[in-house]
Amino acid sequence: MEIILIQDVANLGYKNDIVKVKEGYGRNYLIPNKMAVIANESNRKQLAENLKQQAKKLAQQLADAKALADKLANMTIQLAAKANEDGKIFGAITSAQVSEALAAAGIEIDKRIITVESVKELGEAAAVARLHREVKAEIKLNIVAE
Repeated sequence: MEIILIQDVANLGYKNDIVKVKEGYGRNYLIPNKMAVIANESNRKQLAENLKQQAKKLAQQLADAKALADKLANMTIQLAAKANEDGKIFGAITSAQVSEALAAAGIEIDKRIITVESVKELGEAAAVARLHREVKAEIKLNIVAE
């Protein structure tokens, strides 16, 4: 079954993508939760018209995302965490902590688009922010003891 996504769906696609899914997944989950519509001829024409109208706005969003990615590439965020004498962190560094640190630096990024690999030790680490469907920015982290 082919559907048109109304919003971004993790591990499936982005808004306005036409994707193939199993019949049950589409009819029982995506469509009732208003995440997608059936990709019939009428909906495809409507999608084409919407994409044509949004092309300029999307180009601006892409340019803004690339500019933000360049800005993030030149930054190192310092986070403080409780740790033992060996440098092991109690708990873990989360995307919420990274988002708060970026907000303190003047960059507002939603914590839901930030992915932090398991950081359990003091020192250098990295997080990835999905700023746009085509732009991912790496955020350098410096983890220090509190």
